[in-house]
Amino acid sequence: MGGECVLSDSGQEAPRSTWFLQGWKASRMFLIKGSVAGGAVYLVYDQELLGPSDKSQAALQKAGEVVPPAMYQFSQYVCQQTGLQIPQLPAPPKIDFPIRDSWNAGIMTVMSALSVAPSKAREYSKEGWEYVKARTK
Repeated sequence: MGGECVLSDSGQEAPRSTWFLQGWKASRMFLIKGSVAGGAVYLVYDQELLGPSDKSQAALQKAGEVVPPAMYQFSQYVCQQTGLQIPQLPAPPKIDFPIRDSWNAGIMTVMSALSVAPSKAREYSKEGWEYVKARTK
């Protein structure tokens, strides 16, 4: 049973163990990517980033306070372990805009586009029909 062969894509015989390994590699990558995506969804849910905007804004401020020191510590660790000298990066820009206002503006834009979509579709299809009629004469 171990010596059986299957045809590969090129038409040559390939052992079943090779076929199994290729399937395993593909499924392993799928599992890794699925785990990363699942972890990201869990993190967003756990931090309540899709909840009220005040919680999202607080999480953004918390990340702004935590990430720069963590990056500095990591760069120092890399320098210690490898002996490399990493140049000092400029300070990150301060992002201070109300998320609530931009979120609401985005929602208003999408809703207004959806509300005029049927009339615009009718208008564009009428123009298209007139163009086709004019070209077929």
